[in-house]
Amino acid sequence: MAVSPARAVAFEILLRVEREESYAAELLHSAHLVKLSSRDHGLATELVMGVLRWQSLLDQRLAAASSQKLERLDAEVLAALRLGVYQLQFLSRVPARAAIFESVELVKAARKRSAASFVNAVLRKIVAARAEDIFAEIGKSPDSITLAQSAAHPPWLVARWTEHYGLEATRQICTHDQTVPGTAIHIHDDQSNAELAEAGVELSPGRLLSAARRVLSGDVTGTRANQEGRVSIQDEASQLVALLAGRGETIVDCAILDCCAAPGSKTALLARRNPHAKVFATELHPHRARLLQNLNRLPNVHVVAADARHLPFSFTFDRILADVPCSGTGTLARNPEIKWRLKAEDLHDLQARQIAILKSALRQLAIGGRLVYSTCSLEREENEAVVEAALEGTTEFKVSDFKGELELLRQSGEMCWEDIGSLLAGPYLRTIPGVHPCDGFFAAMIERR
Repeated sequence: MAVSPARAVAFEILLRVEREESYAAELLHSAHLVKLSSRDHGLATELVMGVLRWQSLLDQRLAAASSQKLERLDAEVLAALRLGVYQLQFLSRVPARAAIFESVELVKAARKRSAASFVNAVLRKIVAARAEDIFAEIGKSPDSITLAQSAAHPPWLVARWTEHYGLEATRQICTHDQTVPGTAIHIHDDQSNAELAEAGVELSPGRLLSAARRVLSGDVTGTRANQEGRVSIQDEASQLVALLAGRGETIVDCAILDCCAAPGSKTALLARRNPHAKVFATELHPHRARLLQNLNRLPNVHVVAADARHLPFSFTFDRILADVPCSGTGTLARNPEIKWRLKAEDLHDLQARQIAILKSALRQLAIGGRLVYSTCSLEREENEAVVEAALEGTTEFKVSDFKGELELLRQSGEMCWEDIGSLLAGPYLRTIPGVHPCDGFFAAMIERR
């Protein structure tokens, strides 16, 4: 009997994530999956993301049931076992016999037939074990070590969050990371609301921003509004950063730069909110630049291929957004593979690049202009430390406090989150997943005197 399409796709994607360091979210939306039914696509997504979120916990249970060390297993065998144990422990509606049978069939299809009886034996041993309430275990973890184990996170990462944010906030971060995140969108025109409703997309109001919408049901990605760029799938914290970057008094012939623009959702928001401004969007890598194609529909946007560390412009900008490449630790619910790849030493390499981008962007900032530096990272090395290093020894730039800007957004009705203080870390913007209804973002506002 053939393996089900959903499990075959999940198996293939998990192997590619492991071998090629690909990103699961991108693979799950790749063109060759369009033939999957919506039901199979949903199951494949559940399997891939579930295995990646809980990988260390799954491996712990496999190790206890296995007669062989996991590191000695072929990648195909380990992927099939992880898929099997995830279904046994987390998907109550999948019969145990189906989970075991399909994992055995996966190793056979991968030409690892000799491992079939081993996979069958390991999973049958696990199915007899009682699964505890995992989220209850996370909630009562007394320290970072226990929390890392119960929440399937690397201990070094949980330890540093505990030191920086405290144990309770870290519990909330970990719990958020282990749940399926909601989808937030920004609708750029009036007609798209009706189109989305006709397509079966049910929406609720944003929890952070009044103009944001959260998807309750339906598939936004397949709608015409999304394909034409009239709707952007964009986390509410990301929308907030774009709003803050484009705020301020109207400037005649205002020039705005988004210097790390892909996938373009922030650029689109900047351009539509500032229709009389000239908005420049730069991106270095061709595969990322292709994500900016929808911006061609906006008459005031100009896409430029450029390295943000060496910007090619001979003029300055009144507003700049530097949303730099980062570790992404504020987005682990969406990109769980990051936590298994990232190492502490990687943060220093990222920091060097981020400092170079920020310094380059500051050179393009006009006197009296404002730059917003942002990341979707929870790590100080990529946030406060980058700002401090870039501004060291200079007096022409100053960090401005975001509190006034957030208060203005709340007073105007654009922000519906009441607790402004919780969004601030000194002068900086700081959203914490689980504490706030969004991804983890950091932003700093820098002005040139």
